Amino acid sequence: MKKAWKMERELRKSAIPLDRRIHSSNWYESDFQVPYGDDLMLMFWDSKVPGSGAPEIPYLSMVQAMGNRGFDVSTAEILLSKGIDLFQAGKTDELRVITAQILAALNDAPVDPSNPIHQYQHPSTWDETVAVMGKISQENLLNSDKDLAERIYQGWLGQLAGGSFGTAIEGYTGKQIHKVYGDIRKYITTPETTNDDVVYELIFLDVYERLGRNLSAMDIGLEWVRQIQFGWSAEWVALRNLNQGILPPRSGSFHNPFAHWIGAQMRGMVCGMLAPGWPLEAARLAYLDGIVSHEHNGVYGEIYAAVLTALAFVRQDVRSIIKEAAAYLPQKSEYAAVVRYCLNRLEENDDPIATWTDFEIKFERYNWIHSYPNIAAVIYALWYGNGDMTETFSLLAKAGLDVDCNAGLAGNVLGVIKPVPLQWATPIGDRLETYIKGKEVLSIRELAQKTAALAIIR
Repeated sequence: MKKAWKMERELRKSAIPLDRRIHSSNWYESDFQVPYGDDLMLMFWDSKVPGSGAPEIPYLSMVQAMGNRGFDVSTAEILLSKGIDLFQAGKTDELRVITAQILAALNDAPVDPSNPIHQYQHPSTWDETVAVMGKISQENLLNSDKDLAERIYQGWLGQLAGGSFGTAIEGYTGKQIHKVYGDIRKYITTPETTNDDVVYELIFLDVYERLGRNLSAMDIGLEWVRQIQFGWSAEWVALRNLNQGILPPRSGSFHNPFAHWIGAQMRGMVCGMLAPGWPLEAARLAYLDGIVSHEHNGVYGEIYAAVLTALAFVRQDVRSIIKEAAAYLPQKSEYAAVVRYCLNRLEENDDPIATWTDFEIKFERYNWIHSYPNIAAVIYALWYGNGDMTETFSLLAKAGLDVDCNAGLAGNVLGVIKPVPLQWATPIGDRLETYIKGKEVLSIRELAQKTAALAIIR
């Protein structure tokens, strides 16, 4: 029996990037047909990432993710190889059965007491989470900022530039990316702003515009139901739960193997822009948004992203921001331990290549969409990039993994600190495209103005 994480790792290491200078992307559009039944099942046995074409087997990833969360997935692992064989043989009827058996094995998976995750503490409620943070500021640190609207605009621009940069290469290892593209320091193709990251921020902004600071996770989840037809990984499970009446916070945890993945971490930046200079409020907003689709370490990832963004309005040094934001995490959680490990390693070593090699070994058991290796990539790139957006993006390409999410977070933080360089800003123009009905084409400038009008300042 081969471990799921090793199977996924072999798939990732052998995947050669589609050269996006030749091949076009395949993003959803607002009128696409949501897959269900056999179409959905078959897609989960053989998928391609829309922007980059990277291969995925979501059922394999589910088993891997449950193992990472501290469950014994050996029963499901025994069935995986048989499922792959049945898919390749085109035996759909038998594949339905084995798929149901795998999902049942995950639903009933016992706790694996040997998994180190059980050494940590993972508070669930907001009050419990705040109580175990480190030394934090309760106050809004931003007295006033006459340039706030422009800084928020630059934040959005940096996020969308990073997302557009990374979309073409996400899902591959840095080594394989380098084989095809070399040292990347510019857009690979004409950038496209369509991805599955920013749509959740747009929904959050709609709810915040209507309800302000009184919004709840329930409000956010129900707005997902109203506007979003289909999601991926944790968001797919959450939408399924929401549409079946399983509402927050259970929507993020109920039968959700992906609850510690990057889906919440990738969208925390809007919370930081709505609470500029107020990291604790940014963290609270991120918590409310995160529990719609994630739990515990997955939610802490969104908190960290939100706090990084909020602090960028009142701090100029990127390394200081990374370190200060760590205090807003539950200090005895595994996520906080991951961040501490990264920071300690970076403090000890000034060689980016050696450091990333260490990180790859440390996080080899985790899927390329899991929050841990990706926050390691963000911290690594921001640290060695030292405020330079081009250098930071280049380092993220060398790291590989979920490059669009990681560059979106890093780009947002850097854009708030100083204007986005023209080489990254000009090709995007003022156009944001999404697959959400009614939001197919948006003005980035108008989005930023809306965000700035809602932002909380003293």
